[in-house]
Amino acid sequence: MEKSDFLKESFETAQFQLGGHGKRDAAILKEAFGQVEDAMPSDHYGNGEVIEDFQLKIAKLLGKEAAVFFPSGTMAQQIALRIWCDEKKLKKVAYHPLSHLEIHEEDGLKELHHIDSVLLADKGRVIEIEDITALNEEVACILLELPQREIGGQLPNYETLVEISNWCREKGVKLHLDGARLFEVLPYYEKSAAEVAGLFDSVYISLYKGIGGIAGAVLAGSPGFAEQSKVWKRRHGGDLISLYPYIVSADYYLDKRLDKMEQYFREAKELAASFNACEEVSTLPLVPVSNMFHVYFQQPKEQIARVLAEVQKQSGVGFTSYLKEETEGNCYFEVSMGDLYTAIPKEKIAYAFQVLAQKIPS
Repeated sequence: MEKSDFLKESFETAQFQLGGHGKRDAAILKEAFGQVEDAMPSDHYGNGEVIEDFQLKIAKLLGKEAAVFFPSGTMAQQIALRIWCDEKKLKKVAYHPLSHLEIHEEDGLKELHHIDSVLLADKGRVIEIEDITALNEEVACILLELPQREIGGQLPNYETLVEISNWCREKGVKLHLDGARLFEVLPYYEKSAAEVAGLFDSVYISLYKGIGGIAGAVLAGSPGFAEQSKVWKRRHGGDLISLYPYIVSADYYLDKRLDKMEQYFREAKELAASFNACEEVSTLPLVPVSNMFHVYFQQPKEQIARVLAEVQKQSGVGFTSYLKEETEGNCYFEVSMGDLYTAIPKEKIAYAFQVLAQKIPS
């Protein structure tokens, strides 16, 4: 068995798992379609009641005039930045060094749209207003990711968002929100989705992360922005003949889980405290600001993988299926809270952490 396989196997066979909503299998789609009438018509190349009603629902939720459904967030965000660059006739944008566009998209923004990026802030922290005001290059748009996933889901404070928004409007720079996990940060900010989205010219949200749909994303903004995004969606091949399986599942799980974000946030803080109580273990952030955080071990990856596999087998509680090595002798994994955590008896969680504390090297 490969080194990574035994950890994954122990996680998948554990009776309980700490994070997420559960397996991404056909049951997700079956549940979502359980109340849908057989005669419900599908959408057709971006038109039809099922897609138009959902887009209007998301636009209202975000306080925007219009919204457009996309099959992927990668497609949606590249298109948003292309629109703003074309408007300003300047193909340059600014974002965090660990933005999804910079590290996970095979340079799609550069190769497909010939847009250059300016990297803001040190990779280990969030973007602050000082990073914005210190820009010495003209850009068409600034992208902010809330929360910043690659550094544990950290967030700038709300006052900073307001300052950045005001600066952008004064300078004529568009501000785009990578809000893949926007709903998950609202309990921390104590703001509505519309209040946060109102600081931005355009907003992207994911429909499968905290929401737990099959796939898909939405771009929201002005009517003109939405119409241009539809044109670019067609150019990208995103106007599939029908998208209703994604839309129906997104709509169903949005209604099911939107009001649970406060619960996920509270449970993330509770679980992080359990990790931080263990020697040689810490979380980033120390106190989560959304439903997600990273768990760090000050030990080599191979050693911790064996420890976690043993803990998962003995306790029946799954912590993770993988580990990433950040530096030699240091590894971590990500936790995103969902529906599964509540179903675990508290004594089982306590026992799992007791076993972890006993087995982890000191």
